[in-house]
Amino acid sequence: MPADDLTGGNRVVATYARLLQARGHRVQVVCNAPDRPGWRQRLRLLRRGAWQQACRPAGAVPSGHVSRAGVPFHVLERPRPVRAADLPDADVLVASWWETARWMQDMPASKGCKVHLLQGYETWGGGDVRQQVQDTLRLPNCKIAISESLKREIEADLGSLGMFVVPNAVDLQLFDAPPRQRGMPPVVGFIYAGSPVKGSDRCRQAIELARRDLPELRALAFGADLPTADWPLPADCRFVHRPEQAQLAALYAQCDVWLFASRLDSFGLPILEAMACRTPVVGVSVGAAPELLTAETGCLVADGTDAGLAAGIVRLCSQPPEQWFRMSGHAHAKAHAYSWDDATDRLLQVLETLHD
Repeated sequence: MPADDLTGGNRVVATYARLLQARGHRVQVVCNAPDRPGWRQRLRLLRRGAWQQACRPAGAVPSGHVSRAGVPFHVLERPRPVRAADLPDADVLVASWWETARWMQDMPASKGCKVHLLQGYETWGGGDVRQQVQDTLRLPNCKIAISESLKREIEADLGSLGMFVVPNAVDLQLFDAPPRQRGMPPVVGFIYAGSPVKGSDRCRQAIELARRDLPELRALAFGADLPTADWPLPADCRFVHRPEQAQLAALYAQCDVWLFASRLDSFGLPILEAMACRTPVVGVSVGAAPELLTAETGCLVADGTDAGLAAGIVRLCSQPPEQWFRMSGHAHAKAHAYSWDDATDRLLQVLETLHD
């Protein structure tokens, strides 16, 4: 895998590694050393308050989801391609990023059957990167996508690749909340990130539009980046910087509506996390949102506009309290109907087919 960090994709890898180990499988995670940011990137990180990332030396030991999962893991001494000598002999070898999947293809058979865990259509760089990603996806190996929508997106470009689908889940012990009534005044929440990708600017615009009809609407945001003047929060927004994992459920449960406005996202775990905490979601049609958001669990904004997001906020905050309560219950039930143990069962079923 790439360098260990606190991204959602690495949380998925760490969770599978931990659960497979708990079932008696021998697991070894090999991750790349983190790059030292260039001076322009360091300047951006410093402006966002990400001091540790900005000052990190090349090859520094990462502190991400995998390092905290309690599984054996090895960090390369510097950023470079993974080689056969870095890996133990195994039954299965899993790559979680397109570059690692390309390196995996040259590994000897002793390293295991090759599996590409697809957590996104990773063509974001455009140009040569797009072609390299597509060439990598055509390599002969077992492919597992984390959502039906991701599978459809890739195969719309490349044709059928024989992909399996194993949807992501969330930690249902961490993300849970008791039944509650809608708050008064209502609160809308979202993830803040100092980047256009996660769409926190769209959330800000949607909240400001919604306040034309709901002037009492409050806002809550949390994230790993500190807000800046160039990338501000909505007015009168409470912000929590880098909350502890144990705080997350309480933060989600303080919200009556959760906003998901990512421009690019392989899945959108915050959708499931919010639903698991009984918070209906208003979201754009990105990642797994089309599979998760229905009229019973929230609102899917098909046109993806700020005005559409605002209309969803207003509708959920203005509907009768008993209707919101039912929606909150349906969101909770949908999220809690599928656990990481269920996902691990499905993953193992796919892996077992490789040895039939």
